[in-house]
Amino acid sequence: MTAYQVADQTKLGKVVSVRGSIIDVQFPKPIPEIYNQLKAGENGEIIIEVITHVNAEIVRGIALTPTSGLARGSMVVNTGNSLEVPVGKHLLGRMFNVFGDTIDGKEKINDGEWRSIHQVSVPLVEQSTKSEILETGIKVIDVLAPLERGGKAGLFGGAGVGKTVLITEMIHNIVSQHSGISLFCGIGERNREAEELYREMQSTGVLDNTVLIFGQMNEPPGARFRVGHAALTMAEYFRDDARQDVLLLIDNIFRFIQAGQEVSGLMGQLPSRVGYQPTLSTELAQLEERISTTNKGAITSVQAVYVPADDFTDPAAVHTFGHLSASIVLSRKRASEGFYPAVDPLRSSSKMLTPSIAGKRHYEIAQAVRQTLANYEDLKDIIAMLGIEELSVNDRKTVYRSRRLERFLTQPFFSTEQFIAKKGKLVNLSAALDGCERILNDEFSEYPEAALYMIGGIDEVGHGALGIGHGDGA
Repeated sequence: MTAYQVADQTKLGKVVSVRGSIIDVQFPKPIPEIYNQLKAGENGEIIIEVITHVNAEIVRGIALTPTSGLARGSMVVNTGNSLEVPVGKHLLGRMFNVFGDTIDGKEKINDGEWRSIHQVSVPLVEQSTKSEILETGIKVIDVLAPLERGGKAGLFGGAGVGKTVLITEMIHNIVSQHSGISLFCGIGERNREAEELYREMQSTGVLDNTVLIFGQMNEPPGARFRVGHAALTMAEYFRDDARQDVLLLIDNIFRFIQAGQEVSGLMGQLPSRVGYQPTLSTELAQLEERISTTNKGAITSVQAVYVPADDFTDPAAVHTFGHLSASIVLSRKRASEGFYPAVDPLRSSSKMLTPSIAGKRHYEIAQAVRQTLANYEDLKDIIAMLGIEELSVNDRKTVYRSRRLERFLTQPFFSTEQFIAKKGKLVNLSAALDGCERILNDEFSEYPEAALYMIGGIDEVGHGALGIGHGDGA
């Protein structure tokens, strides 16, 4: 059906201006409501979302598809409803775009329930107040920056330090460990990564418990801006209707902010600090506040956050920090030294790491690990200038402990098996804590540092690796 065959003439509008992705449309009264979906083009292939009312007759919308072929005077149809996506268990194992269309080459999904992508967040009285730790099987995260069940964790790092690899590993571990549902939302990332992730999940056997939704780098800013809301609508079904725990992985939340910046610029709004949109905090909060735990289930979110030029004072990073219960900071320096995952143990933190939530033993071991590594950082300048021989006996012990802890906190991943030729390891929290405690107690001072590098539990350090003391500079 074309725009010209609509029976209700009040639903027909006319384009008055086209500025990139921003379209102004004139309608007879009553004009479409905010968030209403408009369609234009011969077959309704151009989809526009109303974002503001210019006056009593003209609405301004953002196109979620390319606008080629649209001109002044083109006819536009008001669909009368907002953008909707399918929900339900039949979505598992499938890949979608922001419109709820399948993009994995398999049959389309037309039946079942469809819901608006614009939902209100759960009222405070319905949210759970209980704090629980969600184990990921990754030593450095579980010990030093544990995730909260139903909380939001951020993976901060510049380009190429391993954010996507860490997210892929979390999907693998949590699906195999907790048998929950994973929902991967790709915002403004590369098509190549989406295709690789799909094949990776297929080969590791976790695809049947995962839904993937993408608004890729080559799509208009409107599509990238709305794909996060579409993913949350799907996740809310599994939490509220299916009563399951959901792991929502977003790669990359900075691209959501960036899409909002593009939309704001096209709308002609005056930019705020560093060129960001004036509505940055509001737009981010509308998305983040929908991620919560209720008595029915939990949506736990892990979000990759690209940090522009590694500057943590950038408004995008600062505003994202405010929503998180755990911050996992990836360090380029650690990556260059071969410590993977390249998590910076001194800059990563979690609100879960208190004696009342994590337990006294976990808290004390984590603090001791952090203190030891911090002392080593302070000693590095002295070692560089004078050499390790000039340190006191106690300081030397601190250095040896720290170097072994750094190596023990590395881990081979299931998602990198084909690259490093080492089988992936999943380590539970108690085994990770035991390993850290035993290293702090100098149980492995006679072993070479290399014996603790890229292993799972501490029991893998065999007697065959026994060295001749501390004389290993590896």
